[in-house]
Amino acid sequence: MAETPSRNFPTAPLALPPSPEKTGGVAVGVLFVHGFTGSPASMKPWARALAERGYGVEVPLLPGHGTRWQDLNKVSWADWYAEADAAFERLRQSCDRVVVAGLSMGGCLALRLAEERQDAISGILLVNPFLSSIRTELALLPVLKYAVPSLRGVVNDIKKPGQDEVGYTRTPLKALASQLTMWKDVRANLGQVTQPLLVFQSDEDHVLDATSVDLIRAGVSSKVLEVVPLPESYHVATIDNDDQVIFDRTAAFIAEHVGTADD
Repeated sequence: MAETPSRNFPTAPLALPPSPEKTGGVAVGVLFVHGFTGSPASMKPWARALAERGYGVEVPLLPGHGTRWQDLNKVSWADWYAEADAAFERLRQSCDRVVVAGLSMGGCLALRLAEERQDAISGILLVNPFLSSIRTELALLPVLKYAVPSLRGVVNDIKKPGQDEVGYTRTPLKALASQLTMWKDVRANLGQVTQPLLVFQSDEDHVLDATSVDLIRAGVSSKVLEVVPLPESYHVATIDNDDQVIFDRTAAFIAEHVGTADD
């Protein structure tokens, strides 16, 4: 489906068809999943960059996002996963092979898709994936979420001036607590991840610490696992100074490890 003007807003979903003539005759799709309290605005430049190279793309808007932060407290991680899974199914209708990509919490959702869908997913691309934290105050969430609806947000941790991921300025605590429940589920099954895996990690990140990437390194069963440092970007690296590094490296990774008609 081509992007239409009525849906050409920063937080609107994006879907573009594959051009197999540019990818060796094989239709390859990439699912892009945005982060917690973020929106498709953080993923669309990456998606369009790969679409120009012939890849079909889907950038869904996760439930509770793209409106107001209060709506995020009305949904759970199961709702986010269901939308990501539905977008994956849409890609499968037009693509021979599908890769999943995620930023932050979107990386956690991408890993769960890989755990659940196994061989139906041909590769995984992660940017500052978030499935762990050393922040001790998170232990208070099971109680705190009933007393405090939200705290100050973590949106727009971006080094490059003038960028906007179009997210919430508040962090909804019921939704955050649900995200932590998802972490446990995903971490318990990391050994089921066998797909080629490319991880981008910012040298300086004000949202998460290094434990998530450490857990991924130690837990997955992927024979191919590359970690690429991003020295000039903060958390939302997909629209930061190293964005072109991400675009180029992911295109090369897909071409090498997902394959073409010449396999």
